[in-house]
Amino acid sequence: MSETMAEDSRVLDARYYMPAFGRTMKVVRGAGSSVWDDEGREYIDCVAGIAVCSTGHCHPKVVKAICDQAHRLIHCSNLYYVPNQAELAERLVGITGLAKAFFSNSGAEANEGAIKLSRVRTGRKKFVAFNHGFHGRTCGSLAVTHKPAIREPFEPLSPSCTFVDYGDLDALAEAVDADTAGVFVEPIQGEAGVLIPPDDFLRGIREICDDTGALMIVDEVQTGMGRTGRWFAFQHTGVAPDIVTIAKGLASGFPIGALVAREGLEFQRSEHGSTFAGGPLACAAALATIDVIEEILPDIPRKGEMFMNGLSRHTPRGRGLMIGISVGDRCPEVQRTCAENGVLVNCAADGNLRLVPPLVITDEEIKTAVGVINAALG
Repeated sequence: MSETMAEDSRVLDARYYMPAFGRTMKVVRGAGSSVWDDEGREYIDCVAGIAVCSTGHCHPKVVKAICDQAHRLIHCSNLYYVPNQAELAERLVGITGLAKAFFSNSGAEANEGAIKLSRVRTGRKKFVAFNHGFHGRTCGSLAVTHKPAIREPFEPLSPSCTFVDYGDLDALAEAVDADTAGVFVEPIQGEAGVLIPPDDFLRGIREICDDTGALMIVDEVQTGMGRTGRWFAFQHTGVAPDIVTIAKGLASGFPIGALVAREGLEFQRSEHGSTFAGGPLACAAALATIDVIEEILPDIPRKGEMFMNGLSRHTPRGRGLMIGISVGDRCPEVQRTCAENGVLVNCAADGNLRLVPPLVITDEEIKTAVGVINAALG
């Protein structure tokens, strides 16, 4: 792209697009774990659309699935049986071990669906979630998201939600009562900077929910689809949730979300709906993505260990290809330095550097990225 065209694009953005994002570069092309900006510079992408591009950028199998489906049918609405939808539901039920799926267009929408399903099936109204947790920016999902800076300007919000410290089972037991419809939890807190709870945390949540009749809702929007070395992070614990929400890595960048629930938890006719959710293209992309991840899933723990070992002097924490490093106020500077040297990383909350690269990242790309990140950290 010419310098004039790139400048024109930025001018148009400033003039016509609401300034909700802080942006410094324009990505115009991607392949595998690499992206290129509008000046032709190549980067190893350890952000991956914030854990979205699970199979890398423009994986040939995913591209083919989308193109093939686009030639047949792009949209037909949920008034009819939708191509690829039931097949994708079957795959998600199989890999979660749950019973029924429902589709959405995003992770926030999946969590909105979980809120509705919990309330309508339990007859209860309130929720409990965790400090520093993130579940989306729509009004319902924001109500169960802790971060005051993004939540408080939009209060009052519904549903009512009590927040307790992540990992504190005693506080959770005190907060959950007979009117608690569900407990929202991330098995690893992603937006908070890749915070990993105590080993018994999810099991303790399961026991509290069983004792009180509240539903255990595991938000796997960021941790799911192989990111941690298992299909879902809850599978490291042996605990079975009532509802799992999924999105980011499900279709390699094509917008789709899902909730999957245990037997006996399902929407009845007219209780929920969506015009676009679970459309033919999205489901085709997701099915192809699952096929690719199935092939590479066994190697993800080893790749994660390569990152962790290479960055060990900086005390990283993580599971699989989801890694955080506490950097503090220097985080934006480290992010800039890495980009200047050809590696894209992301600053999550509280000065935490977050690495969520494509699951297809190669050993050589990991070595290069580790070298750049180590040099930037000093």
